[in-house]
Amino acid sequence: MKLRPMRFDFYLGRAVFSTVLLTWVVLVGLDVVIALSGEFKDVGKGSYTFAHAVAWVAYTVPRRAYTMFPTAAVIGALMGLGQLAASSELTALRALGLSRRRLGLSVAVALSLLTAVMVFSGETLGPWAQGRADALKSSAKFNTDIAMARYSGLWAREGDTFLNAQSGEEQLTGDGKTRLVLHDVRLYRIAADGRLASLTYAATAEHANNQWVLKKVRRDTFGERSASRELVAEQPWDSQLDAGALASGLTKPRNLPASDLRNSIEYRKRNGLDAREYEDIYWSRWFYPVNVLALCLAAVPFAFGSLRSGGMGKRLFLGILFALGFWLLQLFFGRMAGALRFDYRLAYALPPVVMLAASGWLFRRKSG
Repeated sequence: MKLRPMRFDFYLGRAVFSTVLLTWVVLVGLDVVIALSGEFKDVGKGSYTFAHAVAWVAYTVPRRAYTMFPTAAVIGALMGLGQLAASSELTALRALGLSRRRLGLSVAVALSLLTAVMVFSGETLGPWAQGRADALKSSAKFNTDIAMARYSGLWAREGDTFLNAQSGEEQLTGDGKTRLVLHDVRLYRIAADGRLASLTYAATAEHANNQWVLKKVRRDTFGERSASRELVAEQPWDSQLDAGALASGLTKPRNLPASDLRNSIEYRKRNGLDAREYEDIYWSRWFYPVNVLALCLAAVPFAFGSLRSGGMGKRLFLGILFALGFWLLQLFFGRMAGALRFDYRLAYALPPVVMLAASGWLFRRKSG
C-alpha cells in the first residue's frame, strides 16, 4: 500500500473536509442560538445586559466548537462519503485497485488536520476565552469584585478584606441542597493606612445555610510593633460574600487546559482531596483525537455498503446514530470508572475499541 499522497487523496479529503465544515458550522450555530436564548433569563440581573449575553456567548464559541467537533466529524464524513458512494465514485476508485483501508486512510488524514486544530484550540484559545466569558458574566451579574488568576486561584474583595482561594467546588448535602467549599483560603485585611492588619489562613471555607464557616484556622495579627498568632479548629466567618458569585467565578475542570488539570490533580492528591473529577476531564483530553478518528473510521466501511442507496436523510440518520451510540458508550464507561474506581485511561480506551469492533463485525456480516 503506497502511503505517499495521490490525487485521489486530495479529492477524497476535499469532499470530506467540506461536508464536515458545513456540518460543524450548522451544529455550532444551533448551539450558539440555544445558548443565547438561555441567557435571556439572566438579562437584567445586576448590570447584566443583552450586550453582555452576546459577548458571553461569543467568548464561548471556541469551547462549543471543540465539543461539537466529534459529532460534526462523523456526520460530515458520512455525508461526504455517501455522496461519493451514491455517484459511484467510490466504486470507480475501488475498480482502480484501491482498497477500503487505503481510502479510509485518506479520510483519516483529512480529519486529522481538523482534529489537530481542535486539540490546539482546546488547550489555548478555548480555556482563555471561557475564562474571559466567566469573568465577564460574574462581574456583570453579581456586581462584585471577583477575578480568576491562572496560578493563584480565586480572588474576591469585601470591604477591607481580600479573599484568595486556590480551588473550590459545589457539593451536594444530605438534604438535597448545595454548599460551596473553598480550599486553601487566605483572608488579607488591610488597615486604613494601607498596611496589612491581619492574615488569616483556613484549610477550607464552607458556605451552607447562608453562613460561612472556616476550618483549621491560623490567624496572624500585625500591630505597629508586634505580631500575634491564633490557632482555631473551626469558627464562623461573618461575611456577606455571595456564594453564588464565588461559585460562578471558579473555573470548572472542563474549562481548564491539560497542564492546569495535571497540576490540579497533583495538588489535590498531595492534600488528600478527591481528584477523580479532574482525572476524568484530563484523560478525556488525551483520548479526544483518538475518539474522533476511531469514530469516523468505524463509520467509513458503511460508505461502501449502506450509503450506496438512500438520500441525505439516511446518511444524516446513520451519522447521528454513530455519534449517539459512541456518546452513550463513553458515558457508560465513564460512570463505571467513577463508581468502581478503576483507571479512567481504560474507561476512555474501551469505547473506540468497542465501536471499531462492532462496526467491523456488522460490515463483514452484511458483506458476507
